[in-house]
Amino acid sequence: MIPGLGKKYGITVEVITKPREEYASEAYSKLGLPVAPAIMVGEQVLVEKSDVTLEKLELAIQRELGTARR
Repeated sequence: MIPGLGKKYGITVEVITKPREEYASEAYSKLGLPVAPAIMVGEQVLVEKSDVTLEKLELAIQRELGTARR
């Protein structure tokens, strides 16, 4: 789903995966990043520890790009 949206909107999609233990580490918590699984669009945490609909993700991308319909 996410790579397809990257192509559709001409944006770079970065997927980061780490062992579960690393996400639970003190060092990771000091980074100030969201708890996995999470999706960030720009600097905004869209979802954390839950799923997201394609529609909600696409709308967040459009807002970030300034192309969302109001």
